[in-house]
Amino acid sequence: MHAYRSHTCADLTSANVGDTVRLSGWVHRVRDHGGLLFIDLRDHYGITQVIADPDSPVFSALEKVRSEWCIRIDGTVMARDASLVNKAIPTGEIEVFVRDLEVLGQSEELPLMVFGDQEYPEETRLKYRYLDLRREKLQKNMKLRSDVVASMRRRMWDGGFREFQTPIITASSPEGARDFLVPSRQHPGKFYALPQAPQQFKQLIMVSGFDKYFQIAPCFRDEDPRADRSPTDFYQLDLEMSFVSQQDVFDTIQPVLTGIFEEFGGDKKVDQTWEQISYRDAALWYGSDKPDLRNPIKMQVVSEHFRGSGFAIFAKMLETEGTEVRAIPAPKGGSRKFCDRMNSFAQAEGLPGMGYIFWRDQGEGLEAAGPLAKNIGPERTEAIRQQLGLGLGDAAFFLAGKPKAFEAVAGRARNVIGEELKLTDQNRFAFAWIVDFPIYEADEETGKIDFEHNPFSMPQGGMEALQGNPLDVLGFQYDLACNGYELVSGAIRNHRPEIMYKAFEIAGYGAEEVNKRFGGMVNAFKYGAPPHGGCAAGIDRIVMLLAEEANIREVIMFPMNQRAEDVMMSAPSEPMSEQLMELGLRVIPQD
Repeated sequence: MHAYRSHTCADLTSANVGDTVRLSGWVHRVRDHGGLLFIDLRDHYGITQVIADPDSPVFSALEKVRSEWCIRIDGTVMARDASLVNKAIPTGEIEVFVRDLEVLGQSEELPLMVFGDQEYPEETRLKYRYLDLRREKLQKNMKLRSDVVASMRRRMWDGGFREFQTPIITASSPEGARDFLVPSRQHPGKFYALPQAPQQFKQLIMVSGFDKYFQIAPCFRDEDPRADRSPTDFYQLDLEMSFVSQQDVFDTIQPVLTGIFEEFGGDKKVDQTWEQISYRDAALWYGSDKPDLRNPIKMQVVSEHFRGSGFAIFAKMLETEGTEVRAIPAPKGGSRKFCDRMNSFAQAEGLPGMGYIFWRDQGEGLEAAGPLAKNIGPERTEAIRQQLGLGLGDAAFFLAGKPKAFEAVAGRARNVIGEELKLTDQNRFAFAWIVDFPIYEADEETGKIDFEHNPFSMPQGGMEALQGNPLDVLGFQYDLACNGYELVSGAIRNHRPEIMYKAFEIAGYGAEEVNKRFGGMVNAFKYGAPPHGGCAAGIDRIVMLLAEEANIREVIMFPMNQRAEDVMMSAPSEPMSEQLMELGLRVIPQD
């Protein structure tokens, strides 16, 4: 017999009754029923109930074992009484009578329990992550993650892609976040960087003549943490293709992700048609470039109904160029209690409040109610109601000013309204491509033009587009939104050196600066670069959605805490003086 096990803790069934077996695992739970011991023995695959009575030769030794001891048992498989069958587990028809025991690893008193669903502080869970990972939910999440990655790889190979690995130690690259720098011992005073993404290398793979590349790529960014973002590193399904248009990229990644969500998304519906929405329309309609389309609410501009109206606050605002009033329809939200609650939401978000109108029947037909309705009068309120397609028992909320100042709050308000009024379909994965991103933006105070989004995207219209107003230039850049999260980001790349130099020149970067920072890639483009494009899908975020988790740390094996610390391994840590001397570095104390 094998030294540790003849079966896993999920293998045994009634067909094994009478067999002598060997199992190894952890003591999940111990129950002492007055001379009869029941132990749930757990391994990666499942749980088997083992029992012992005083007739067992190891009964006294078994009485000493405690939760999370790692043990090996030999025993005889027995059928459970019909009334004691546990249909919730595969081994529920049997139990194993213990005849031999070996303690493989004792456990000290546990800082957190593996059995049960007790809640523990995140710092405790991360410090003892190896115990936390033994819990059923995290075991399930990590299996899911592994299966998703394996499925992604199969689908990419089936699509004619080959997997190549790109360097982990490289040069600093502007990807929109801070780099993690690595000092060079052999080149004192110089630093490598951990790659924020394989961006430049995957483009160079295309220049090298490889047609379809993919990689399950680690990426490193020194970012502030969020519930849906790791502050240090993450993994993405990274891909690039030559001789493709934007639509070709969409047609390539859509069946991969559709298949993943159908395979692992349980009973939830997966959208088969993915709408394409311009960046500007997404901001207008949803207040976000990653809209949750499970929520049917679509915001509208209603400025004309308030211009010159009796509501002086909005009327005065609209005299300033660039301001507007937007309405958030709220079907079935027409109660003063709900409207007051949403007004309080806006105040908690840092706004003075949020105007509202709701429509009720006071016995004389449909009536618009609320402070705004009184100020602007029945004709204007009726025009607003008709524009928004609302009726009895409905409401609308209003925000005014320069859109960039209130769009994000409006987007969050839309989400809250959709959830509270149960308009959001919780049983669906809703996808949308966000397209037509502006390449440039102007600083409101100085007017200086800089990149708003990816500087390496091909401008729509090429060089000709760069001759006009920079703020009108759109890029072949795209994101994929799903249920309020950005899952994919990508672009058709700017592979023409002359267009790239011009694009950077508009943002104030001369040719010398471009050559210094991106010389490797720009030089390669001078030797017959093919048109190419691709995207990257965030694996952590995809698994988070599939696992129905609200926090991305629940699907990462060993995550950092919110302060970007590994409390289990005590990182970051202070370097030894010998290490600093070898690297020619010294640490300057912070005040």
